[in-house]
Amino acid sequence: MAVFGLQVLVALVLTVVDSYRRRGKRPKPFATRPPTDVAVGEGTLTSYTFGADLYDAMLDAIGRARQRVLLETYIWKGDEVGERFKQALYDAAARGVEVYAIYDGFANLVVSPRFKHFRPPIHVLRYPVYGAGIRFFDLRRYGRDHRKILVVDDEVAFVGGYNIGSAFATEWRDTHVSVTGPAVWDLTRAFADFWNLHRRGHHGGPLVVEAPSDWESRIRVQRNIPRLWMFPIRAMYLEAINRAARNIYLTQAYFIPDSDFADSLVRAAQRGVDVKILVPETSNHVVADWLSRGYYRELLAAGVEIWRFHGAMVHAKTATIDGSWSTVGTANIDRLSMTGNYEVNLEVIDPAMAQEMERIFEMDLRNADRLTLDVWESRPVQAKLTELFLAPLRPLL
Repeated sequence: MAVFGLQVLVALVLTVVDSYRRRGKRPKPFATRPPTDVAVGEGTLTSYTFGADLYDAMLDAIGRARQRVLLETYIWKGDEVGERFKQALYDAAARGVEVYAIYDGFANLVVSPRFKHFRPPIHVLRYPVYGAGIRFFDLRRYGRDHRKILVVDDEVAFVGGYNIGSAFATEWRDTHVSVTGPAVWDLTRAFADFWNLHRRGHHGGPLVVEAPSDWESRIRVQRNIPRLWMFPIRAMYLEAINRAARNIYLTQAYFIPDSDFADSLVRAAQRGVDVKILVPETSNHVVADWLSRGYYRELLAAGVEIWRFHGAMVHAKTATIDGSWSTVGTANIDRLSMTGNYEVNLEVIDPAMAQEMERIFEMDLRNADRLTLDVWESRPVQAKLTELFLAPLRPLL
C-alpha cells in the first residue's frame, strides 16, 4: 500500500507540474480536411476533422429538427460553444420537438452549476459521479459515460471523439462522422437503451423507439455497456487486427494497451503488415503519456511504427485496416475504455470509407514525427525509471 501510495503521489506531482508548464501555451495550427461524404448503401457517412465544421453541422441538424433530438456527451463546457448547443436545444423544444440530453456528471464537475441547470420541457439525465450506491463492490456500476452521440429525427446521427466546447472547436485534432440511412437507428437505440437503463424513475417515462424496417450490414454500432458486462469494442479491434494482411493505421489519444492487445499488433508487424500508430507527442493527461510508453520498446522492436503528433492534441479514436475496414468512435485503447466505460464505436466495412480514413491518417502523419527504436533507447535514465515505477498503474487507466 505504501508503494502504491507513492506511485499515486508521483502521478499527482507529474500532473501538477504539467499543468503549470502548460499555462498560457496555445496549440499550433494543424491540417484538416473539409467534411467529406462517402456513400454506403442507402446512406451516407460524412467525416469531420475540424470541430468548427462539425459543430456547424450538428447545430444545423438540431435547428431543422421536427420531432426528436437526442444529445449525449461526455464533456459539455459552459462556454460560448456550450451555450450555443444549449440554446439550440431550447429553441427546438420551443418548436415542439422532443429533446433528450445526457451528460457525465464527473466529467463536468468543473462546469458551472448554473450552466448545468436545464428548464423543462427538455429531458436531462445527469449520469452520476458515483452510481454504485451501497453496491460499492459491484464493478459494473463504476464506468463513466464517455460516449458522444447526436441523433436528430432518426434521419441523421453524429458520433466520434469530439466533446462540446470552444477549445475543441479549433484547438484539438479529432475525428467525428455523421450518418444517414438505416444505420442511424442503431445510434437511436444506443441512446434509448442508455436512457432507459439509467433513468431511475425520476426522468419521466421510458424512451420508446421504433424498430427499423431495414438495416445496413456494412455499418455496425459497437457498444460497451458495463452494467451488462458487455465490451464488444475490444473484441472488434482484436478481430480486425488479427485478420490484417496489408496495413493497420491506428490513431489514439490515449494508448495504453493490455498485453494481449500489444501482442496482436506485434504479431501483425511480424507477419509483414504495415502497422502505424499515431499518438499525441504530449496529451492533456501527462500520466497517460507515461503509462502508454510501457509497450513502446516491444512494438518498435517488432517493426511497428510509432508516430507522435506535435503542436496540438490529437484526440481521435480511429483505425483503418487493409483498405476495407474502419472504425470511428469514442473508445480509447486503454483499460477504462476497453473494459470500463460506456463507449460507442462505428464499425464500417467499406473500401471508400477506408480510403477516406487513410487520407485523414496520411494528413495527420505530416504533422507528426516518427519515433525510432534508437531514439527511444537513448532517452534519459530518469525517464526509464519513472516509466518502470508507474507501470503498475496501467490497469487503472
